[in-house]
Order: sequence, then C-alpha cells, then structure tokens
Amino acid sequence: MDQINAWLSDVAGVVWGWPLLILLLGTHLFLTVRLGFIQRYMGRAIRISLRRSSEGAGDISQFGALTTALAATIGTGNIIGVAGAIVAGGPGAVLWMWLTGVFGIATKYGEALLSVHYRVQMPNGQMAGGPMYVLERGLKARWLGLVFAALTALAAFGIGNMVQANAIAKTVDMTLALGSDHVLARTFLDIPLLRWLVGAAVTALTALVILGGIRSIARVCQLLVPFMAVFYMGGCLALLAMHWQTIPDTIALICTSAFTGQAAIGGFVGAGLREVIRFGVARGLFSNESGLGSAPIVAAAAQTAHPVRQALVSASGTFWDTVVICAITGIVLVNGGQWMHVTDKELLTSQTFGAFGSIGPIVLNVGLLTFVFSTILGWSYYGEKAVEYIFGTRAVRWYRYLWVAAVLVGATVQAEAVWNFADVANGCMVVPNVISLVLLSGVAARVTREYFAQHPGRM
Repeated sequence: MDQINAWLSDVAGVVWGWPLLILLLGTHLFLTVRLGFIQRYMGRAIRISLRRSSEGAGDISQFGALTTALAATIGTGNIIGVAGAIVAGGPGAVLWMWLTGVFGIATKYGEALLSVHYRVQMPNGQMAGGPMYVLERGLKARWLGLVFAALTALAAFGIGNMVQANAIAKTVDMTLALGSDHVLARTFLDIPLLRWLVGAAVTALTALVILGGIRSIARVCQLLVPFMAVFYMGGCLALLAMHWQTIPDTIALICTSAFTGQAAIGGFVGAGLREVIRFGVARGLFSNESGLGSAPIVAAAAQTAHPVRQALVSASGTFWDTVVICAITGIVLVNGGQWMHVTDKELLTSQTFGAFGSIGPIVLNVGLLTFVFSTILGWSYYGEKAVEYIFGTRAVRWYRYLWVAAVLVGATVQAEAVWNFADVANGCMVVPNVISLVLLSGVAARVTREYFAQHPGRM
C-alpha cells in the first residue's frame, strides 16, 4: 500500500503541475472576460437560487439542483481540504483557494449553461446532460464524451465517495480517542472495529437515499444543505468572535504570504510561492469543482425556463462553497496558530477546533458529518449519469450497489492513497471539459447576450 500511495503521489504531482494550473486559471480568466464578467450578477443569481421555481422541463426544481450540487461540492474539501492546503502551502494558499473560487464562478456558469443547452431527454423521461453531452452534441466528439464519462465514473469513487467516508471515520476515531483496551479499538483485518462501525452506518444511510434516484437525493439535500451550511458558518463565526482581536493580523498574513511564500516557522517547514499557488488552486478546485464538469450534470436535470437562469443558480454554488465557506474555514485554521506546529491536515483540523473548548469539536464533527454524507449523495448522481451515458440505463442499478459498497471500503483504507487518487482523477477530468468550454465559449456568450437583451431588468 505504501508503494501504491507513493506512486499516486508522484502521479498527482505531475498531473497538478504548472501546465494544468495555468490551463485551469487561464480558463477561469478567459471565461470571465468572454462572458462579460458574469460575476457581477451574483446578487441576482443568489436571489434566483433561493426561489423554489419549477418552471420549464426538468426532473427537479432549480433549488433542488442547487442544493444537490452544493451537497456534492461542500465536503471535506471545505474543512480538511483547506487544512491540507495550509499544511502544504502555508496560510497564503487560502487566498489562492478564494481567488480560484471568484474567477471560477465564470467557469461554473459556462459549463452549466452549455449542459442545459445541450441536454437530452432519455427514453425513461428523465433529463440527461453534462460535459459528455456537450462534447457529443456541441463538438460532435462522442469519443471525447466517452472519455469524460469514464473519468467521471472513476473520479466519483475518489472525490465523492472514499475520500468523504475516510475523512469522517478518521475524525470520529480521533475525536473519541479510545484507549487500546477499549472493545472498539480491537481490530478486524487490521482495521479498528470503530472504523467498521462508522463505515457501516454511513453505508446504510447512503443506501436508504440513493436507491430512490435523483428525486430522493434532491429531497434530502433540500433539507440537509441549508441546515449544515448555516450551522457550520454560524459555528465558525462564533469561534472567530472568541479571538476577534487577532482576525486583522490573520487576514494580513494570508494576503502577504499568498504572494511571497511562507518561511519555516515552528514545525512548518516553509513553502515557496510555487507550492502556495499549487496547493491553493488544487484544493480550490477540489472544493468548488469549477472546471471539473461535475456540477453541470445535475444542473441539466433542473426545471428551468432558460439555460442562463440555471447557469446563474449553479454559479452561485461556487460563491457559497469557496468564496464564503472555505474562506471562513481558512481564517479559523490560520487564526488558531496550530498550523505552525502540526504537519497532518486531519490533526490540524481537530486541534484547531478543539482549542475553542467544547463548542469547537461540536462544530467540526457535526459540520464534517453532514458535509461528508451530502457529498456522497450528490456525487453518486454524477457517477450514475456517467455510467448511464456509457452503458445505458440498465447499468445504473449495479452502479448504485457498487457505490454503496465503496463507502464501507473508503472508511477503512489508507487516507493519503485516497486523497492522491482523487487528485489524479480530478486533474484528468479537467482537460476534456475545458476543451469544450473554450471551443464553445462563443455559444455560451451568445446565449447569455440574447437572454439579458430580452430580460434586462428581471431574472
């Protein structure tokens, strides 16, 4: 396992080298300009997203599509992923995550618009869309659509399944800190019984929801996502209020080290500017998934009167995920100061929140539990639609069974191997999706101009 992990780490380093980072950031900037700085409509986009409109054809409401997409994106990347960026790149990585989110709004908008524009209705009456259909119908490149679908089906098990299950199992393990003589500390197949129990519980809950399909997933997400977001953000703000005097210095440190790197201090070995940017951008994508091509899959299932409306709703998800939640998490983690002494991302997270007394672990564990579970639900739909594109609707049932089983596996395997696998899969998904975004940016720009010309004062 150590050799596999080392190999995956090397591959992840190559995949997330400068070429891909430049491609990703370049696409964010290109679409920001090409779409007329669509970020300026975020206020109106948020207002639309909060309406439970069911106009137009589709399987679920716009709000249901947004909460399902947020369920998939608001996961361990918002907590442990931010900690990982800080451990590897220093406090400055937080700003690069934030900037990736701001400019990534344009990319999320573009990919959602194209997915709704090129979506199709399946024989069973359900809508299907996403980059694979954009590649097939927009670029007449079904082979590239198949490549993207295959990468999505595989990546789903990393970013959307095993990473999430592994994170909650490890966090519960560290929080309870059971002694070696405790019955749950005993092992089965060299894995503590506690991890088996946590994995089994999450597996059972997952099965109860996803076997009911997208409508079942959307119903749960519409209830779960608002609760978990408000609870976690409110909890983090309460923690920051305890140390409000140091917040200005924390923000200043994040901003300055983002462009200068971070010197070695305490147990932190230091990070050059390249590492700061690399880990900030990589974890930013892991968190908000702009450019990944995943969220547009559920956007295509939304009931919407026009592709632009749903694209704005989808883009607001990146705002909430990275611009708000990741930023707050980053400030909490840097403000605590433990990053100077801890080299493990999970340990940094638990120690930072634990330093705030009894309320800290509650905020962390409730937030992480709900984030993890919701991500597993959302990504199950992404993988399902990818498999459906390749093999047809008959394969969906078997994919769901495999998905449920993978949750238990993820809770018990080595964490670093799972994270590295997720990094590799994410990077590979970006390329075909970005190709379609750039080549079809003219279509997105035209549809956007036409919509705002027809509806200049209302959404």
